[in-house]
Amino acid sequence: MPKTASVTSATAALRVPCDREGFARARSFTRDTLHGWSLDHCCDDATLVITELAANAATHAAHALPPAGGAPEIRLGFRLDPAHLLLSVSDPDDNPPVYAPGAGSALQEHGRGLCIVDALSEAWGWSPTPPSGKTVWARLPTRPPT
Repeated sequence: MPKTASVTSATAALRVPCDREGFARARSFTRDTLHGWSLDHCCDDATLVITELAANAATHAAHALPPAGGAPEIRLGFRLDPAHLLLSVSDPDDNPPVYAPGAGSALQEHGRGLCIVDALSEAWGWSPTPPSGKTVWARLPTRPPT
């Protein structure tokens, strides 16, 4: 009798520069990774969440000192378990993310990223990343829509 394999845990990571090319790579990497994990049904939400987290990280990375000889980078992380997809983005700035639900107009171009992340994820949060910087994460369900 053939055995069936099941994914108990999988991870993926990518470093990208804080520029337009980096954001495009982040979106492509997200779509490709989720397709490889048979999570196409999560792709739109996950891509939007990773884009918002990366945009926030790039804004904060611009305020931190760049690494020697280059522009700042952000780190994307993906972890899959049987029920959830954990998306994370790390940047070199120590300041916590600012979440302001209901602040400003719906027509504003900036300031709504974490509200979008909050709306699309089951949970989100952040933690310091020693020796400097922080990681902001969001957890999405992996179950297909009913």
